[in-house]
Amino acid sequence: MSSEGGNSTKRAIISVSDKSGVVEFARGLIERGFEVYSTGGTKTALTDSGLTVHSVSDLTGFPEILGGRVKTLHPGVHGGILAKREDEGHMQELSQQQIGPIDLVAVNLYPFVKTVSQPGVDLDTALENIDIGGPTMIRAAAKNFKSVLVVVDPLDYHEVLQALDKPEEHSSGLELRQKLAVKAFQHTASYDTAIAQFLRSPGDHFPPEVTLSLSKVQDLRYGENPHQIAAFYEWKTPGESKFSSLINARQLQGKELSYNNILDADAALAVVRDFSAPTVAIIKHTNPCGLSSHVDLSVAYERALAGDPISAFGGIVAVNRTIEIGLAQQITATFFEVVVAPDFTPEAIEIFKKKKSLRLLAVGDMTQGMDQLNMRLEYRAVTGGFLVQTRDALPERDLQMTVMSQREPTLEEVTNLQFAWRAVKHIKSNAIVLVKNHAIVGMGAGQPSRVDSVKIALNKAGVRAKGSVLASDAFFPKVDGVETAALGGVTAIIQPGGSISDTDVIETAIQHNLAMVFTGRRHFKH
Repeated sequence: MSSEGGNSTKRAIISVSDKSGVVEFARGLIERGFEVYSTGGTKTALTDSGLTVHSVSDLTGFPEILGGRVKTLHPGVHGGILAKREDEGHMQELSQQQIGPIDLVAVNLYPFVKTVSQPGVDLDTALENIDIGGPTMIRAAAKNFKSVLVVVDPLDYHEVLQALDKPEEHSSGLELRQKLAVKAFQHTASYDTAIAQFLRSPGDHFPPEVTLSLSKVQDLRYGENPHQIAAFYEWKTPGESKFSSLINARQLQGKELSYNNILDADAALAVVRDFSAPTVAIIKHTNPCGLSSHVDLSVAYERALAGDPISAFGGIVAVNRTIEIGLAQQITATFFEVVVAPDFTPEAIEIFKKKKSLRLLAVGDMTQGMDQLNMRLEYRAVTGGFLVQTRDALPERDLQMTVMSQREPTLEEVTNLQFAWRAVKHIKSNAIVLVKNHAIVGMGAGQPSRVDSVKIALNKAGVRAKGSVLASDAFFPKVDGVETAALGGVTAIIQPGGSISDTDVIETAIQHNLAMVFTGRRHFKH
């Protein structure tokens, strides 16, 4: 991996924002015969450590100008990087212009995302933190990777030094060089994506072109099934404050999270985050099979578990308050895979330690950053592309309830209808949920026929269906669903309305003395 083109002097340019390990790396290069050139803070850090480092101005013959905005944008730098070593014409031009080849470029970029995510950052500050020379050098070196090593990640420093020590074990180093070039192009692509996202107008949801910047959090043991491979990535959006998520969660104990654990735990978190009152959700296959709100979390848990204790086995528990010892003792009496909460008291953690495989995830304040979270788009893969949409965010204050029946719902029915309406949006369509005492007592999900979902919910509820209220995520296309609910003991229904059969559906509700409320808003979840 020596310098090519007949020039025995190897040259490296190092200019990094992340200075982790850079002194040791530069020292290693110098020990291996490199001349190191640098700029600004990186040069200061290296010289302060006793290393002999040259200024990039020595390559360009031109000082830094415009307050450092222009340092490396010069043929003396980019000619040395881009020259094809096997091209005699290129090498003769370098010689005629007295430009030496550059053999290694170690650059990482201004921390744009970190800067614009700080409170009160204005546009001018953001623009000053857009790196120009850095991406240009990275792209130039990556394009000419056959001759130039490009290093954007401090984690690669050690491997590069090892390769320089044993070139015979790395053929011409082409495999390593290409791997580093791929990483470099992805680095600049992610950087440009962050800038575009920051500058884009908040209301410009669907521009002509979109890129996403994802950073790998971890490899997973497998995907939904053991024959599938999988990984977990973080999607960073500049300018956002942190909100509670599995990405930011602290895993306090238990086995490594699986692909399905992450899907279910994310669904569980989304459910309890939608409720301001103390709430417990139990999730199975991303659907809430148990859900209850109560000022006493122990009561909320009991009612959530009673919603469907058979389905709850092996599920996910989510709570929107800190879990204390009493609730911990209740939860450990049943087998669960994951427990998600803002936090856990030390005493609760001691109880959970008896279940060594149980994963505990502390996600922090669930109310933080909700406005920004609700503005995020949702992406869903289909063959050959993605569907993109705004989130189904429904603040409690925006719920419109229009009574369509002759009978007004009672105050108790109203509060249960409101609970049911928030719950049903988290259930797969066709979704039906039965609620009593602010707890799910029956749920039907994912059925092609809405009346079948009603029947399943009634079957799950059993005798508890009597006196319950029902929420439907979409309108009733026929009267059969309402008739079935009424015969099962339901007293009030909340639904969007909008069917050509609305008149008949309302008349059926009146005949059975049901209170029926329209919201004018649908909650499909496919």
